[in-house]
Amino acid sequence: MRAACVLLLAALAALSAYYVYLPLPGTMSDPWKLMLLDATFRAAQQTCHLIHYLRLSHHLIALNNLICMFDKLKPVSSEDTKITDTVFAGVEVRVFEPPAGEDKRLRRSIVYIHGGGWALASARISAYNNLCRIMAESLNAVVVSVEYRLVPEVCFPEQFYDALHATKHFLQPDVLAEYSVDPSRIAISGDSAGGNLAAAVCQQLSKDEHLTVRPKLQALIYPVLQAFDFNTPSYQQNMNMPILPRYVMINYWIYYLNGNYDLVHSLLINNHTALDVGQAVSFRGHLNWTSLLPSSFKKNYKPVIQTTGKAEIIQEIPALLDVRAVPLLADNETLQLQPKTYILTCENDVLRDDGVMYAKRLEKAGVEVTLDHFDDCFHGCMIFTIWPTDFSAGVQTRNSYIKWLDENL
Repeated sequence: MRAACVLLLAALAALSAYYVYLPLPGTMSDPWKLMLLDATFRAAQQTCHLIHYLRLSHHLIALNNLICMFDKLKPVSSEDTKITDTVFAGVEVRVFEPPAGEDKRLRRSIVYIHGGGWALASARISAYNNLCRIMAESLNAVVVSVEYRLVPEVCFPEQFYDALHATKHFLQPDVLAEYSVDPSRIAISGDSAGGNLAAAVCQQLSKDEHLTVRPKLQALIYPVLQAFDFNTPSYQQNMNMPILPRYVMINYWIYYLNGNYDLVHSLLINNHTALDVGQAVSFRGHLNWTSLLPSSFKKNYKPVIQTTGKAEIIQEIPALLDVRAVPLLADNETLQLQPKTYILTCENDVLRDDGVMYAKRLEKAGVEVTLDHFDDCFHGCMIFTIWPTDFSAGVQTRNSYIKWLDENL
């Protein structure tokens, strides 16, 4: 009996190790901790898919409820930061305000848009609450964290409009005065899907002739910027990398654009942008990675360009070529209007090349760009700074990001 128990425990241990272990690059920061985090997230996703299968709830709603159940924080202020929840133009926001100095000088400010595949997380969970509080305290800045609506409650373009409307409301001179913000020292920032929204909002604001206050900077953290090519070198290199495998990113795009899940395989092999898909022809040069990426990123990877594809995909999901959803497809005239830009990328991330290509295109358009690349970091790392999901990569990237803001805002 004892021997059987030992064998059973050994088998369970072996199965657990098999489930947790992933082959990771030798340069990866905190590899075993990352494997455990990824395994936990995968287990949660699988549980929520079962809930979806049983028709108890949409799996994304179930997953987000699981993420937020024990983690949403009330707006608790401290001596160092006043935290309040309010509404800007019908959109919920959380505002972080450092104490007013004796000199009563106007303060700088950051509009921050959280990540989560347009479907997960919240401005109120501890990871983003902690990040924005540290930003407010470190920079003596007012930070506005946007609580945009999520998939599947709404799909594109509603997330974009939530972020745009909240930002435009904040940029009104009387609102800035209420928060003692210097109109000439405002940044728009976000990570992952939030980086997508930040870039799209910045592009839209740059073309608004009626706007009297414009952002001085944009700061994009491993942003997702295109759904044109799912076979860039970073998509090929990191297709099975935690926390964001390629198939998961494609799923997020499908959910965000309210597409049919059956199209995942066609998107995976770039059938939607094949040479015979006329709607995609004019955009091809905007993200030709063979000319936009340095050789150290291209390595020996080859472009995946189908001769014959499926034009009906674009007809069914036209937002795949909508610059409000896909900022990397913007024309050069729009890019020339963008403010000074910071883009943080991670080597072990399917989205690495999105950020690098955007940096190159902005630079070619005459915009001053800082590309901050980390060889040992992974997607999402910047928000993982709180125990038990505290990573050295998170602190490293966060400090670099805040340092740039401090020097440039």
